[in-house]
Amino acid sequence: MHDAPRQASSAGQTPVDRLHAFLARAGSLQADFSQIVINEKGDEGMKSSGVFYLQRPGKFRWDYQTPYRQQIVSGGNKVWFYDEDLAQVTAKKLNSAIGSTPALLLSGNVALDKNFTIESQGLEDGVYWIKLTPRDEDNGFKQVLIGLEDDQLSGMELSDNFGQLTRIYFSHLQLGQKLNPALFEFKPPAGVDVFDDK
Repeated sequence: MHDAPRQASSAGQTPVDRLHAFLARAGSLQADFSQIVINEKGDEGMKSSGVFYLQRPGKFRWDYQTPYRQQIVSGGNKVWFYDEDLAQVTAKKLNSAIGSTPALLLSGNVALDKNFTIESQGLEDGVYWIKLTPRDEDNGFKQVLIGLEDDQLSGMELSDNFGQLTRIYFSHLQLGQKLNPALFEFKPPAGVDVFDDK
């Protein structure tokens, strides 16, 4: 693993360069995802899966399909969190939601170089890992790792300030597809409780 940064630079790109190049290409993205939460003791918690959509700049959507149906949608300056089973919606301002959804780091609405220290973690099992550490300690999380395999997004790992780890794995990536604009529009359904962080 210690040779990885040298291998990457000899190929003409560091992992950080690869991240910027990927984001420049990813005007739109659709992928299946699986997610697992690991608590501060290292115990694996809930596993979930669904479909992720990204439309740069600033639009994304997580559709959690198992084990519970949830949506996280952003099409502007807010992020909407909708839990179908609880019939509850929470809206957060974009700048306060990064710790809740690492997709903001891919959306183009956050200046990565300005707001984060970006470091290469080298190559591991064919995946280039890049660590983003927030410059602002009130950001809600400690760090995010973004993994690229064959110059495609393969995973993200979010460490929050409470010792919890969220790992997300991506598969079946499709870049450059025309996505339906309605995917990024959210109106709370009738009869649900809405908590809006205005």
